[in-house]
Amino acid sequence: MNTAYLLMGGNMGNTRRIFCRVTEDLRKQNIFVKRHSSLYKTAAWGMENQPDFLNTVIEAETDLSARELLAVILQTETKNGRIRQEKYGPRIIDIDILFFNNDIIQEPNLIVPHPLLQERNFALRPLAELIPDFIHPVFNKSIQQLSETSKDELNAEKLDE
Repeated sequence: MNTAYLLMGGNMGNTRRIFCRVTEDLRKQNIFVKRHSSLYKTAAWGMENQPDFLNTVIEAETDLSARELLAVILQTETKNGRIRQEKYGPRIIDIDILFFNNDIIQEPNLIVPHPLLQERNFALRPLAELIPDFIHPVFNKSIQQLSETSKDELNAEKLDE
């Protein structure tokens, strides 16, 4: 069984409801969500003139390979209304693989750990809530250390559930 940490984000529509629907869709594809972080609200990163994003990290177990997991994620995004128009633009759902076990994967269209994780509070803060002591396999630092030393100036505000 493989363990994956997935970042879900969105800033269009009823994001909370969409996250619930996506989680159920993933379960139907043999991706079992064990737990999830709180929701975090963050100003848009990369393209500022748009609504704030909600983000959460889920811990999932699956028998799928990383490549198979990516295929399911892309199908799930499309099924739930994701249209890829502009990089960093508004979106109904975005799902990124942050970690897959402790693997380092560098393939076309699949890089794990996520290459920008250490630069994004909206990913680090919810991840630190779940696995603060997990050691990033590339940087050899804990998620908590990466979160505390992040140079990202955008605040990731933890929301009350």
